[in-house]
Amino acid sequence: MNLSAVEATSETNRGFVAFFTAHYGDLAKALYLLTRDPAEADELAQEAMTRVYERWSRVRTMDSPGGYLYRTALNLHRKRARRLAVFAVIHPSGAREGADPAQVVEDRSEIVRLLATLSVPQRQVVVLVEWLGLDSAEVAELLGIKPASVRTRLHRAREVLRVGMGERHD
Repeated sequence: MNLSAVEATSETNRGFVAFFTAHYGDLAKALYLLTRDPAEADELAQEAMTRVYERWSRVRTMDSPGGYLYRTALNLHRKRARRLAVFAVIHPSGAREGADPAQVVEDRSEIVRLLATLSVPQRQVVVLVEWLGLDSAEVAELLGIKPASVRTRLHRAREVLRVGMGERHD
């Protein structure tokens, strides 16, 4: 690595450190208001910052790097909430105390019914991404397809599920 590369890396790191310092506290507070759990809020904030750091060379040139950070954090929260909701229905023993067993069975039946409305490729990506928590690159490798195809299938599957649940997300 030559001197100019070291200087550029050092400048990049300083830029991210300044960004982190300016945004981390407010991000963690916002996530606390969303989750009502300080540990979860801190974990989400750290994960969001890590993802921004990994993409810092691109993010720092955006019109709103802070907006990208918050969008990343909210997406992480939604992903975690979906995964926990699916887990709670599929594994009722891990669900919250006092849950109505009849409701758990009804919810599980509804999930099975909704999953049956998906094509096999869509169902595969939903289970691998939403239930098992794999990312699109891992799913693509498992299925022998491109990550973009995984994201497309997942997007279409989510739309089918939204319609099946009576929601519409245009």
